[in-house]
Amino acid sequence: MALTRRQREIYDFVCSFIAEQGYSPSLEEIGARFELASVATVHKHVAQLVAKGWLRKAWNRSRSLEPVGSDAGGEALALPLLGVVAAGAPIEPIEIEERIAVPRELVRRPENSFVLRVRGESMIDEQIRDGDYVIVEDRKMAENGEMVIALLRGADVTLKKFYRENGHVRLQPANLSMKALVVPAGDVQVQGVVIGVMRKY
Repeated sequence: MALTRRQREIYDFVCSFIAEQGYSPSLEEIGARFELASVATVHKHVAQLVAKGWLRKAWNRSRSLEPVGSDAGGEALALPLLGVVAAGAPIEPIEIEERIAVPRELVRRPENSFVLRVRGESMIDEQIRDGDYVIVEDRKMAENGEMVIALLRGADVTLKKFYRENGHVRLQPANLSMKALVVPAGDVQVQGVVIGVMRKY
């Protein structure tokens, strides 16, 4: 579920605190970090993060907060979920204002990374299926063979492997039943390079 700005800030603080200290912050420490005088206000934000499935907490003991989906003591990040990308025929990008928890070890540059949900089956031989989430590093250049988010003719977005060939770009699916897209290099803008994939069951 989507987070408010303050909930997102508290979630990120909890994750970074655990990574640095090896244990979770107290409600008082969270309050001090965000200049919240009332512990009850902090408790309310934490309770909402638990209700939304971002944190879990043993309410009968202190310092028991941990991000959902990570190992105890591990760190997760809340990256922006920017929309849907086609793994198939290109589709128009769909903007979604939401964030999604991502294991920290999958992300090299959190400030330049985002998540997209995959629609289609063109990358199944790379173990990327319809409904999966790809973690993307915001880069405008790609090397041959890298998996990219490509913007075609300024309108349509697709997920494919990238190859530069003789003034053209070949966007190659990882599905033997589908053909590559070969387009003039000027018609393709790399929006990012895929660095990880997540699946929710």
